[in-house]
Amino acid sequence: MVKQAILWDSLGGGRVRCRVCRWRCVIEPGQRGHCLTRENRSGELFTLIYAAVSSLHVAPIEMKPLFHFFPGTAWLSLGSLGCNFRCPGCQNWEIAHAQADDSSRVVRVLGPAEAVDEAITRGCKGLSWTYNEPTLWLEYTLDTGRLAQPRGLLAHYVTNGYATPDALDAIAPYLAAYRVDIKAFNRETYRRLANITDFEGVLETAERAKQAHGLHVECVTNIVPGYNDDEAQLGDLAGWIVRALGPDTPWHVTRFVPHRDLSHVPATPIATLERAHGIGLKRGLQYVYIGNVPGHPAESTYCHVCGALLIQRQGHRVVANHLLNGLCPFCAAPIPGRWK
Repeated sequence: MVKQAILWDSLGGGRVRCRVCRWRCVIEPGQRGHCLTRENRSGELFTLIYAAVSSLHVAPIEMKPLFHFFPGTAWLSLGSLGCNFRCPGCQNWEIAHAQADDSSRVVRVLGPAEAVDEAITRGCKGLSWTYNEPTLWLEYTLDTGRLAQPRGLLAHYVTNGYATPDALDAIAPYLAAYRVDIKAFNRETYRRLANITDFEGVLETAERAKQAHGLHVECVTNIVPGYNDDEAQLGDLAGWIVRALGPDTPWHVTRFVPHRDLSHVPATPIATLERAHGIGLKRGLQYVYIGNVPGHPAESTYCHVCGALLIQRQGHRVVANHLLNGLCPFCAAPIPGRWK
C-alpha cells in the first residue's frame, strides 16, 4: 500500500513540498502532510494508501448525486482513508479522519487491474471514487483510470474540490465527471464547515474541470442551518455557478443531517431547502435539485424549456425516464448532460 508519490518537489535539507492538494504541505523527513496519507521518507514523498480500500459498494449514480450523467446506472464505488479537510459534521469521519496505517479500517487491498475487473464483473458503468477525498488517492486512481478507459469503463470523482491544478490535470483525462462540494461562499463559513479559508481554490478547480477539461460537472451544497443558509451566500454561490460553469450546471441543495461535532445543529427545514431552490432558479440556473428529502418533487428532472417531467426519482431510484436521445419528448429541447 506504500508507493512513491507523484507531484512533489525536493526543497533541500531532506524537506519536500507536496503538490497534490492546495495545502501544498512542506513536509520534514519522517513527517506526514496535513492529510496524514503522505509521508516524507529520507527526502522522498510516498503515499501510504495506494490500493487500500476502506469502502466498496455497487451504488446507483443518483447517490453521488449525479443527475444528468447516465441516470439509473450502477457504479463500483471505492473509498480509502484520509482527508485534507476536517469537517466537524463529517458523515464518513471513521475513514476520513483515520490514520493511513490504520489497518483495521482497510477492508481489502485492491490493485488497479483488480478494480477494473471487479467493475466489469459486477456490470458497472464505471468507477466512482468517493467516500473519502479521492484527490489523496491520486496515484491509485490514475493507474486504475489508465486501465479502465481502454475497457470501456468511465470514471468520476466525488470531491471537496481542493485539488491543485497539477493534480486535476493529471487525472482529468481519465475522468468523465467531476461532482464537487461547494460548502459555502465566504471564507469564514468555509473555516467553520471545513477548517480551510481559501475556498476560492475550490471554485478555480471546478471551473478548470469544466472549461479546460470538458468534464461533466455537478455541484452540491449541504445546507447547514445557521452556517450557509443565508440568502446572500446562496445567491452569490448560484450566481457564480451560472457565470463560471454555465446555467445548465446542476446544483444540488441537500438536507443537513446532525452528526458528530454538529449534532446540536437541527436538520435543515424543508422550507429552507425550497428557498435555496428558488434562489438558484431566480439567479438563472436551469436545474436545481433538493436532496436528502425522498419523494420531494424537486428531486426529479423537468425540462427547462417547457417544464415537462422528464426523469422521476424516488430517493436514489429512477422511477421513470422519458428522455428520448437526450431530448425532451414534449418540446424537443436538448437537455444538457450525458445520457448514453
